[in-house]
Amino acid sequence: MQSNLPSDDAAMDTAPDASADASTGRETPAITKDMLIGDIVAEHPEVIETLLAEGVHCIGCGASAWETLEQGLAVHGKTPEEIDTAVAKLNAAAIASGDADEGHPRTGLTITSAAAAKVKEFASQQDSTPYGLRVEVLPGGCAGFQYALEFTDTREEDDLEFEQDGVRFVVNKASMSMLEGAKIDFLNTLNGAGFKITNPNANKSCGCGNSFG
Repeated sequence: MQSNLPSDDAAMDTAPDASADASTGRETPAITKDMLIGDIVAEHPEVIETLLAEGVHCIGCGASAWETLEQGLAVHGKTPEEIDTAVAKLNAAAIASGDADEGHPRTGLTITSAAAAKVKEFASQQDSTPYGLRVEVLPGGCAGFQYALEFTDTREEDDLEFEQDGVRFVVNKASMSMLEGAKIDFLNTLNGAGFKITNPNANKSCGCGNSFG
């Protein structure tokens, strides 16, 4: 886990067109194969897991800014028919996410009092009081993705905000799609102390415990 927080004598663990849905009358996402991967992730972060399942792992890297969905899938050996199927899956995932938001609100991010207290302690050691702690999921690590924790002085337009015991935690929407239902805790054990993120979206993790996929 990348972190700019002070050490605690231990390592840290851790715009497309829209179409109408005839059954509901509301607009639904229209993801097409000629869209840039970066644009898809920015506008529909809820489909990141589907992209990964289809073999597109350049999310967040430089290639996503100029590579289309079709190009990314083709590079990974997808046939034209398989590309069309993947596009359909992405649209279905985006629509399903919208349905879930309407009828079944997401659980969000859980922060324990122990984690909030430790962040507050670290914040008091900064030269100026930060706006909050930014929690991000970034490409990298042994398993494909890694967590990054760092203080921030600003809140961006696509940020979501969580608060625990007066401490702000800031997460952008792309990272939030991979942290849905996760818990941030701070553990102090005989084996060491550090932040621990328990993430139900992680299908695998590396031996070091700092990255997941």
